Amino acid sequence: MLLKTDVLGKSFMSCKFQPVNLLYWGLYTAALFAFGGGCSRAHYKADADKEVYQIIDNKWQDSFGQKANYRISDAPPSPNNIQIDQAVSPSGVLSLAQAVAISTAHNRQYQTQKEALYKSALRLTGERYKYALKWFGTIDTTYTDNKSNGDDVELNASGGISRSELLLDGIIVNTRIAIDWARFLTGDPRTTLGSVLSGDVTVPVLGAGAGKTARENLTQAERDVLYEIRTFSRYRKTFVVSIVNDYYRVLQLKDAVTNAKNNYDTKVELRRRSEMAADAGVVPPFEVDQAEQSELNARDSYIRAQQSYEQALDEFKIRLSLPTDAEVVLDQNELNALEKIGISELDYAPEVAIETALVRRLDLANSMDAVDDAARKVELAAEGLGVQLNLVGSLDVDSPDKTKFTRLQFHEGIYSLGGQADLPLDRKSQRNAYREWLITFTQRQREYENDVDEVKLDVRQAYRKLEEEAESYRTQQKSLELAENRVESTRLFWELGRAQTRDLLESQDALLQAQNRLTAALVAHTIAKLNFFRDVGILEVRPDGMWEQDIQ
Repeated sequence: MLLKTDVLGKSFMSCKFQPVNLLYWGLYTAALFAFGGGCSRAHYKADADKEVYQIIDNKWQDSFGQKANYRISDAPPSPNNIQIDQAVSPSGVLSLAQAVAISTAHNRQYQTQKEALYKSALRLTGERYKYALKWFGTIDTTYTDNKSNGDDVELNASGGISRSELLLDGIIVNTRIAIDWARFLTGDPRTTLGSVLSGDVTVPVLGAGAGKTARENLTQAERDVLYEIRTFSRYRKTFVVSIVNDYYRVLQLKDAVTNAKNNYDTKVELRRRSEMAADAGVVPPFEVDQAEQSELNARDSYIRAQQSYEQALDEFKIRLSLPTDAEVVLDQNELNALEKIGISELDYAPEVAIETALVRRLDLANSMDAVDDAARKVELAAEGLGVQLNLVGSLDVDSPDKTKFTRLQFHEGIYSLGGQADLPLDRKSQRNAYREWLITFTQRQREYENDVDEVKLDVRQAYRKLEEEAESYRTQQKSLELAENRVESTRLFWELGRAQTRDLLESQDALLQAQNRLTAALVAHTIAKLNFFRDVGILEVRPDGMWEQDIQ
């Protein structure tokens, strides 16, 4: 048997093999594969989920909102989550709260946003692992049956165990121990069990490999998870407002269908009464034609309104991840409740709202931190312009023959200590990187300044929009009252023969428009109020997906 050490510090054994030893080889190989099979896929998935959500839970701050509905669909749910079935009640009536809850639990875009948050934390686990103590074990074997040399059987085996550790200051420590595996392969207890211990350490002293530069990737990964949590929290608020908007818009179209149906029924009745009046000689025949034409237009408007409503309802089902053929109707009581509430005045003055938004807007916090990231990277890039100096040390220690590998002969080991210096003679790439980060830093400053202005603009626009919709609602209320009075008075004059049929038809059309406009103004005011709370940053999403009631 021949024992030697390869360049990687592993023991290497070459021996002539007798067929009887194949039994040991088979048993050893079977044990090796059984042990090397590793953990199950489910174990690795569960381990990743546990580590990822520990990171997210630790980084989630109270200012980000309630910590709920942020776990991906195939991971264990958060204790704060409210389990929502992807189904509606047997009655088919879907309330606003149910719609929001179903959407936050099952909407496909919402799931994608949760997965983006998960991936950012998963990347951080990889960066953290770079600074963990790692153990590696290798066993390499080759079986050769040499037919040209008398059917000799030869087995080559090498193996080693090593550990590696990267410290936060960029220090790299590697340790390796190589073991002769011959005893295990041949079953011969007299076989030598020799070993070699070797190691090296690299200590960055100056330049890009030392200090903060060495841990920059980890620092950025830590901050990226924080940014992604803010982004997700901001997305939740925007998402909930969009679902509420869609729900009320569908209800608005449903109300338009009801108004169109009532208008059509009224037009049918007017046409019949016109025909009776014409037969009695009270009105001329052309007024009957006017009534009939208006009836046809009303019927067409009713059909179009019905189709628009059904199309919008189907699209809303998709947002809830429900099949389009699901028997679902939205709760009309939600619109009735809005009508009872009407409009409410804001407690926020514009200046106070802007100051609040500058403090509470999570997207603006990300923009501000991006400036800090760029400033940090400018300093790190500057460290690459000077001398790069590393201290390097190593050791190699053997064990005596026929002894345990724990008895290493450190007094006879080989030790070395030296330095590696890279003088600043060629720094073109480092210069370019430094200049790029200077420009990037300036860009991030401009972007933050622009984002501040955009936030102020968002709040001002939302405030003006809310005032506009409130005034519009008051106007439409008066318009509806006038339209109703006009219909009643015109009808009375028509019955007395003091108004033409066209006047009555026009008054009825005006009533339909006033009804639809009032509903539209009410819905617009409600959405404008939610948009204002969202843009100020005070809209809070509960675990069931609804917003906090105390801000309404």
